[in-house]
Amino acid sequence: MNAVAPIPFDNSYTRLPERFYSRKPPAPVKAPHMIRSNAALAQALGIDITWLASSDAAQVLSGNRLLPGSEPIATVYGGHQFGSWNPQLGDGRAILLGELLNPQGQRFDIQLKGAGQTPYSRMGDGRSPLGPVLREYIVSEAMAALGIPTTRSLAAVASGEYVFRNAALPGAVLTRVARSHIRVGHFEYFASREDTEAVRALADHVIARDFPDAAAAQSPYIALLDGVIARQAALIAKWQLVGFIHGVMNTDNMLLCGETIDYGPCAFMDTFDPDACFSSIDHGRRYAYKNQPVIAQWNLSWFAQSLLPLIDRDEDKAIAVAQQSLNRYPELFDEAYSTGLHHKFGFSERSDETRVFIQAFMDKMVVEPVDFTLCFRHLADRAGNGSGAKVDYQLPQTFNAMLTKWETLLGQDNAAIDMSRVNPAYIPRNHLVEEAIQAAQQDDDFAPFHRLVDRLANPWDYDPQDSRYAAPPAPDQVVTQTFCGT
Repeated sequence: MNAVAPIPFDNSYTRLPERFYSRKPPAPVKAPHMIRSNAALAQALGIDITWLASSDAAQVLSGNRLLPGSEPIATVYGGHQFGSWNPQLGDGRAILLGELLNPQGQRFDIQLKGAGQTPYSRMGDGRSPLGPVLREYIVSEAMAALGIPTTRSLAAVASGEYVFRNAALPGAVLTRVARSHIRVGHFEYFASREDTEAVRALADHVIARDFPDAAAAQSPYIALLDGVIARQAALIAKWQLVGFIHGVMNTDNMLLCGETIDYGPCAFMDTFDPDACFSSIDHGRRYAYKNQPVIAQWNLSWFAQSLLPLIDRDEDKAIAVAQQSLNRYPELFDEAYSTGLHHKFGFSERSDETRVFIQAFMDKMVVEPVDFTLCFRHLADRAGNGSGAKVDYQLPQTFNAMLTKWETLLGQDNAAIDMSRVNPAYIPRNHLVEEAIQAAQQDDDFAPFHRLVDRLANPWDYDPQDSRYAAPPAPDQVVTQTFCGT
């Protein structure tokens, strides 16, 4: 190992009072071995990529050994889960090894997921089966390639042990990277205890770490609220534009930094359906595709409520100010979503005519179901975007009149949009993710997993040799439910 620490830790969360976390080292595993590591991400973070390829990395990233500077902790938070308040949650199977500053001075968390029990495990074993680790690696890295703010996967390590759910399953540990793991639920936890001092300390920490411009604002905590709202509006718009359904949009799964987190019962739509909901635990379809924008605003209202004592001593005044900020969310979301949707159709300019056309086209997509991703990629191909091969997909003939209208509107646009760079050919299709997981779990065959990760690293350029990764599922391949890995 190099004389310089392979991960240059520089921790800040442990400088907060100890009621914010519990110090807890990872629990060792029996026989760790690296499944996959992310050298490109490591290099961007300033992590020694030679070390990442070594056997020592598997020991560290499984939790068997700590590096100098690591201060492992589990953080405490609460949260609204499917609308119901849970006063104490916390990192039940995740341990933060520490933080680092990348070469550009940006701070990132390095966390092990599946690293053993913590004080917040709530009777769980703190471990993770292999399947959820592979799912998160596949989907989080695909989201990053699509340009969607997300936590990242630095490594997946097999534990050499079994974990027990409905059956004995091989275990694994994921190394998750985030700009910050601080959630709405962290603020709710202390606000619910009327610990205003802790809320203030946490808000100051978040401002210093993720919203430095807010520090210079006339009202820093209002600026913080506005910044978080803006990032979430932009994030949810990006989800909607690629047909991503999170599946468990609880307040403890909303990161203030604006990154997507928790890839448990998530899914990408195949056939366009605004009511689409895959999560096996979402019995009321609370987090269906069409509900995600309004749920985000609901979650943000709890963050705003947590900040009220910091905004103004007069609660009525604080509520009025916070409500003004929350009322801007729909406009911010609509602006980001409408702009992105126009780009998906190739329109650089918006008008009443393009808005009416887009709504009519989307309505028709519901009535005559089409594949969400390939429909838009087909439009990109028709527009002559991209220099590669065209996807093998055609819209039903009933769309012909609308396609003629679209081509007319597109011809009137004064600036061309490269539709092949906003409409991917490849997404993490549910049946392909399941195929990769089953091959690894049942046959110890990780080749499908590696091929899928490699293909999704470039979602834009279509290759006919990889046509199966773009194709919708056959009827017997359709995945109707996805599952939480807890």
